[in-house]
Amino acid sequence: MHLSAFVAAFRTPDLRKKLLFTLAMLAIFRLGSVVPTPGVDYSAIQRCIDQTSDNSVYAVINLFSGGALLQLSVFALGIMPYITASIILQLLTVVIPRLEMLKKEGQSGQAKITQYTRYLTIGLAILQSTAILSLARTPGQLFSGCNEELIPNQNPLLIIVMVIVMTAGTAVIMWLGELITERGVGNGMSLLIFTSIIATIPAQFINVFVSRGTFSFVLTLLVSLVVLALVVFVEQGQRRIPVQYAKRMVGRRMYGGTSTYIPLKVNMAGVIPVIFASSLLFLPTLLVQLTGSQAEWAQWIATNFSTGTTTWYLTVFFILTVFFTYFYVSITFNPVDVADNMKKYGGFIPGIRAGKPTAEYLSYVLNRLTFPGSIYLGLIAVMPVFAFNLIGIGDQFVFGGISLLIVVGVGLDTVKQIDSQLQQRNYEGFLR
Repeated sequence: MHLSAFVAAFRTPDLRKKLLFTLAMLAIFRLGSVVPTPGVDYSAIQRCIDQTSDNSVYAVINLFSGGALLQLSVFALGIMPYITASIILQLLTVVIPRLEMLKKEGQSGQAKITQYTRYLTIGLAILQSTAILSLARTPGQLFSGCNEELIPNQNPLLIIVMVIVMTAGTAVIMWLGELITERGVGNGMSLLIFTSIIATIPAQFINVFVSRGTFSFVLTLLVSLVVLALVVFVEQGQRRIPVQYAKRMVGRRMYGGTSTYIPLKVNMAGVIPVIFASSLLFLPTLLVQLTGSQAEWAQWIATNFSTGTTTWYLTVFFILTVFFTYFYVSITFNPVDVADNMKKYGGFIPGIRAGKPTAEYLSYVLNRLTFPGSIYLGLIAVMPVFAFNLIGIGDQFVFGGISLLIVVGVGLDTVKQIDSQLQQRNYEGFLR
């Protein structure tokens, strides 16, 4: 989709309203990301951020909040509680029969699962805001090496108000995302994450240019563009399995006789395995910070897992990403269910018998796709960090594989939605 398509989108009245509404909601989201929570010493936080700019312990989580987490703003938690709640519900759907039944009920069942996700999001927001504020109350805990008083007045009632404000901020973010999905363009939650990541990129590039010079800046730009091109290429890749539907009579009408395909993407799991892996790798560092231990094991963790750029960290990151890719694909795509649905409606893969042979064939193809997909995700997760370490900016530049995967995925999806809405309003393609 080129620039003229965006111009055409703004020339279409109803689509223009949707685009402007989406931009307005994103602006409100960014505004809440810089409004400080009551009771927080904003100037002290800025001094700590300047002192510990090279510390990337919270880099990934802070990235998803658009830099709002470390500033303890109203939207400090960002969209992370909702992402975590969605992943938990998706995993529980495989384990709890009641949730699996709701998933199969269609739109009404999905509405109930969405409601459960909202409740769980609020619960996680309360837990996360309490944990962050408990770290911020003690100087040197939230920002290692900075002993500023971030919360001068530690009255219990004020702390409770701060927890309520941060939790309410998460609820507002969730509401904004749903409004964008209903009245705007694209998936609201995905666009909020996209906005959070994009908001931090200019500052990071400027930081590299100021601190490292023009040569490092150009190399950083080249590495980012190469990885971006690779991500776009692989994300578009898919294996199309042909499916034919036999003709059948229902009443006086003939149904079926059509040909379609099942699109199996190379990266079936998306960015979820990388988020799983990075979240798990964040826990050891968080444990050391909460306990304040100076034992040998704590020092080893602090040395090898605190910055996110060491060989140990990247190796474990790669292994966990590969593992979670297989795990997530296995719970989100069930070949047996797909084969049963095809058989129910008279569908079959040419040359493959319906039923169990179809399920075995789909499982075989899926396993062969998941292997390169998992290696690709693992490499995208660690390759930019290796490259930026060679340039010498590993601690300063956190725009890595996770960010690129999300930016490319959300960008492509949003562009496709705009393009499809343009095609619905413009039939020139059918008249040529």
